[in-house]
Amino acid sequence: MPTFQYEAMDHTGREVKDTIDASTQEEAQQLIRQKGFFVTKISERAKAGGAGGKKGTRAAAKKGGRRKKKSFTIGKISTKQLCTFTRQLSTLQDAGLPILRSLKILEGQCKPGVLKNSLGEVVEDIESGQTLSESFAKHPKAFDRLYCNMIKAGEAGGALEAILQRLADFKEKSQSLKRRIKSAMVYPIVVIFVACVIVGFILYFIIPKFEAIFKDFGVPLPAMTKFLIGASHFVIKYFYLVFLAPLFFWIFLKLLYRNKTGAYVCDRILLMIPVMGAIVEKSTVARTTRTLGTLVQSGVPILESLNIVRDTAGNAVFERAFTRIYESIREGETIAQPLREARIVDDIVVNMIDVGEETGDLDTMLNKIADNYDEEVEALVESLVSLLEPIMIVVLGGIIGFIVIALFLPLITLITKLSG
Repeated sequence: MPTFQYEAMDHTGREVKDTIDASTQEEAQQLIRQKGFFVTKISERAKAGGAGGKKGTRAAAKKGGRRKKKSFTIGKISTKQLCTFTRQLSTLQDAGLPILRSLKILEGQCKPGVLKNSLGEVVEDIESGQTLSESFAKHPKAFDRLYCNMIKAGEAGGALEAILQRLADFKEKSQSLKRRIKSAMVYPIVVIFVACVIVGFILYFIIPKFEAIFKDFGVPLPAMTKFLIGASHFVIKYFYLVFLAPLFFWIFLKLLYRNKTGAYVCDRILLMIPVMGAIVEKSTVARTTRTLGTLVQSGVPILESLNIVRDTAGNAVFERAFTRIYESIREGETIAQPLREARIVDDIVVNMIDVGEETGDLDTMLNKIADNYDEEVEALVESLVSLLEPIMIVVLGGIIGFIVIALFLPLITLITKLSG
């Protein structure tokens, strides 16, 4: 029976090196797993001397020296792709497969891209004896700090399967909230875009024809018509600004957000916008509380959890609040008090967190807050869409009405002049 040499970790994270006899490598991994160890490296021990042993050694050396080709990639992996990968990895671990084999299976299923390249290197790192969290941490474009810290906590606590399940649930809920918001905003965005195209077409092609008619007949033009013709001249002369203005505005915001004060002012103004500000506030509260609750539940230290939540808040106002909370916890105080002083969340959130700290059930309270706010965000998005529909109808109707009146006033004058 072949003998396999392996390296593994026990439930405390201590490294274990030993040998085991088994018929196949899969059986050896299963036996090691039954001992309560997490396999990081395993290989069949070559027989001393003999052609078979030399051949196996050469094959192993050849296999170890061959690196897989990588595809050229730009950017990070999508949230949806990471969500799917996490769920698949969680399912494979629940089925009892070794982590190395699970990663190889998922790497084979991936399409060429950032995730496939990262998984290839992760497999090589694990084969060389590194832990899963250490391997993931080398690829920030694929696995962020939250992801790596939760995996690290799972490895240290010997509960990697449970952590992966929790991480998959967290990613799916976050993705579901983003998807609902995006799908709800598609309709108003499409309507506004089409309306802008139609108005631009009228100003660029239609208005100049009417202007030529009015000039030929010497019709006196009212103020509305002069304004419309002036707008047409601007669009014709500076049409490129119509396309460049959004780009310049986007670049300006990007530069503004690079400055901490600028980012804080912009985010504070954003939170003050009716309805839209409430959506941003509640979605940020839902995301940050779910992230903090998941990290605390997974055993990540509270200070490290707060650092991760602060970095992933996505809003400078909330980042400042979490910085105060971090300082408060470091000085031995509570989360609730600095959160109450920041005045960025409702009192019910502060009270629930206060109760969670008192009862030692903070993670459950944070997840309940996140669930409640997810529902509120969905309701607010629906109300925003319902509010936008009549507003868009009134605005678009007013624009078209203005154009029609501005064109027909000189026409009425012209018809009266010709008939007289």
